[in-house]
Amino acid sequence: MGMARPTDDPVTRPLPPYTSLSSHALYFINSKLSSREDLDGAPTLLSELQVQSDALDRTLSELNGELQSHLTRHASHSNRVGALFSNVRGQLDDLRRSSAHPSSDEGSRRGMGEDLQALAKEVGRVETVRNYAETALKLDTLVGDVEDSVSSTMNRTLRRHPSTNNLEDMRAVALRALKLTEDVLSSVTKTHPRWTRLVSAVDHRIDRALAILRPQAIADHRALLASLGWPPPLSTISSSNPYTNGSTDVQNPLFTMEGDLKLQYCESFLALCGLQELQRKRKSRQLEGHYKDVALHQPLWVIEELVNPLSIASQRHFSKWIEKPEYIFALVYKITRDYVDSMDDLLQPLVDEAMLSGYSCREEWISTMVSSLSTYLAKEIFPRYVSQLEEESDTGIQTQARISWLHLVDLMIAFDKRVQSLAAHSGVVLSIQEDGTMQNMSSMTVFCDRPDWLDLWAEIEISDILHKLNPQMEGDRNWMCEGHRASLVSGQEENKSPLITSAVVRCLSSVIDRCRSLPSISLRSRFMKFTGVPIINKFLDRLRQRCQEAEGLTALTDDNALTKVANSVNAAHYFESVLKEYCEDVFFLEMGLNQSSKFEIADDHSDTSKTSIEASENGIFHEEIKKLEEFN
Repeated sequence: MGMARPTDDPVTRPLPPYTSLSSHALYFINSKLSSREDLDGAPTLLSELQVQSDALDRTLSELNGELQSHLTRHASHSNRVGALFSNVRGQLDDLRRSSAHPSSDEGSRRGMGEDLQALAKEVGRVETVRNYAETALKLDTLVGDVEDSVSSTMNRTLRRHPSTNNLEDMRAVALRALKLTEDVLSSVTKTHPRWTRLVSAVDHRIDRALAILRPQAIADHRALLASLGWPPPLSTISSSNPYTNGSTDVQNPLFTMEGDLKLQYCESFLALCGLQELQRKRKSRQLEGHYKDVALHQPLWVIEELVNPLSIASQRHFSKWIEKPEYIFALVYKITRDYVDSMDDLLQPLVDEAMLSGYSCREEWISTMVSSLSTYLAKEIFPRYVSQLEEESDTGIQTQARISWLHLVDLMIAFDKRVQSLAAHSGVVLSIQEDGTMQNMSSMTVFCDRPDWLDLWAEIEISDILHKLNPQMEGDRNWMCEGHRASLVSGQEENKSPLITSAVVRCLSSVIDRCRSLPSISLRSRFMKFTGVPIINKFLDRLRQRCQEAEGLTALTDDNALTKVANSVNAAHYFESVLKEYCEDVFFLEMGLNQSSKFEIADDHSDTSKTSIEASENGIFHEEIKKLEEFN
């Protein structure tokens, strides 16, 4: 096989007999030393084998040390428990001897009762210590299994060609151990609330394991999505005009995947869902007794991983449509609509299989798409519009920027209605009416984090409305009741309101309709305060002004002056009834309750308390209704 060393070379050693070598050793030698070139590289091979052997020796030494540590800890617990049982056994022997020689002395009987109580306490303490030791050992074993699985997953991930099946298997083992650990911790928290240090120590180790396991699972899931061809190309639906009704046969990688890829995706999907459900249970346990709704219901991770690459790809097109925001809304809606059916048909059964309660894939898909749009609006669109308003404010001309702002709001309202109708097609109609889910499916959430933008919108809105309403208030013809005779006696047939009242009601109704699109009660109340209330006060001021003009000019001595006052009173009566009818609606009752909750209620008999109750009954227009009543 090669040139042999001289027999007197001290390094030369005789080769072992061929028959003494194992089949694995023979296979290794034949595969590694099959040619003269391989023999020349034998020293390198030897050094590699020595490095691997040293690494295995170190690993074995560490495992032996860890095993010895566990055995020592277990022996320590066993010794403590054994000593406690020996103590109990000694006390039982003393009790047996004392009971064999009963005494009629009352003090002896009292002493025996005290001994029994002490013995019962000692037995209970021993039982508690035994339970603690067993629970600690069980948790230590489970957490050790989790850490071993996570470590194995890391080692295989660092290799060039890791086995996907092995990775998923080890991740499944870790997930099962995590679930068992969480079950034990939940039981400990309920039955032994004083074992906080044990629970805290286990939580700390689990947090470290999850800090490694979750990013790995997400990274593997993203790589799998990329291999499936996700995200699909957007060029076919965004190349020219996203409003055009092109082919609806969109290539959906979720429907076209098959074979091993489909199996791998389903396993990865279930693993992520399992991790999210585990985190939900852990948060529920850790926040027991506290307000936890926000912390428990988080967006579905697997849906976020579908939306994020789509959002990044879409933003390349968004940047070209800053001046045409209608294209942005159209593209987002088209993507949402084209893939929403696959959420019901393919992904919802997987979520149900993962037993992830309280999640609808259709609603999660829609809300996550809307959230990505809201983020882009808050980051790119609204700051640009605000800067345009500031620039026009410096020049004194504020027309185009205000028109653009109102147009953007119109697009947002129309978009929200369309996507919420998509959610309603799932058959869960009531869920989108809830305040939390409604907020998740509304692009108007940009105003939740930026109430200053809401105030700016309200300022633009009321300015636009009053600009249109003021000319109508100035025209005397709009204050006449055509075909009817004015009367100061309320409740009669001829008591009709002038035409201007209908115009004011229409303006107020338009503000209310836009207010309904806001996702939270506090935002609606704030918007109505800055838009609806000024319209009412403007109309009320105009009513007072007309009455004062009639009284000041003629002292109410002619029919025209009386008619003018009568029309104003009739308008106030009608407008008051409209406001009261509005305030009976649930929409206004919620805002009234939200407003009344801000009052400082001293006691049930205070004036502040009465004001709060009246405000909650009359809604957000409580003060304005009182002014109209005083006017009448």
